[in-house]
Amino acid sequence: MTRPGSDSRSRRRYLRAIAGLGGVSLAGCLNRDGPAAPTDVDAGEVDAESDDENATGSEDGNATGSEDEDTDGDADDADGDTGNESDTDGNESDADADEPADAEDPVHPDYETREVVVETPDGDALGSVTAAIADTDDLRELGLSDTESLPEDRGMLFVHGSVRNRTYWMRRMDFGIDIVFADADGVITEIHHAPAPGPGEDGTDQTYGGRGKYVLEVNYRWTEERGVSAADVLVFDPIE
Repeated sequence: MTRPGSDSRSRRRYLRAIAGLGGVSLAGCLNRDGPAAPTDVDAGEVDAESDDENATGSEDGNATGSEDEDTDGDADDADGDTGNESDTDGNESDADADEPADAEDPVHPDYETREVVVETPDGDALGSVTAAIADTDDLRELGLSDTESLPEDRGMLFVHGSVRNRTYWMRRMDFGIDIVFADADGVITEIHHAPAPGPGEDGTDQTYGGRGKYVLEVNYRWTEERGVSAADVLVFDPIE
């Protein structure tokens, strides 16, 4: 049995539902090209095995993310989520409204991160950092070149598709770093202490080579202060 007035209430609910459809927008649009490459590349990957491609001074390398040509066809990360869902009530959302005006900007807020622990072969921890993951061409090319400074507990972990000889440079870096090469098991193969480019220098001539699948970049002399050396191990959760 239908209650008195139920038809009119149902009709009002139906009309409100129809009206609400106009406030829904697309969310989660997929950017299949990964993060947009900077117009003026500050740092990236040096390709020591493809000199023909880079002979004209290609800005394709950086001590903050340099890679020899990777012929195993690594695809850029296609999971970058660039779409934002708008407020269906018509109110513009402001995620920073409750933050103090002088709040310090977070380091690499848009990056996936991993806790990277450096251990001895016997499993003794020597130090750890929270590392931003650079696992696409664009992210490896950009590296740390747009980072003004790096806290002691932060770093960047470059992920490549295979173990091979790689060359990193210090193009447009604002501070010195340690560059740690490691193989597919995380075993450190090479460590470089790369100082910041000098006055009037852009870091292009500062190149550092090593063999590995992973490259960890931390603050200058970070590894030396913690007694990290070749044969120690980078330990972190798997990166898909």
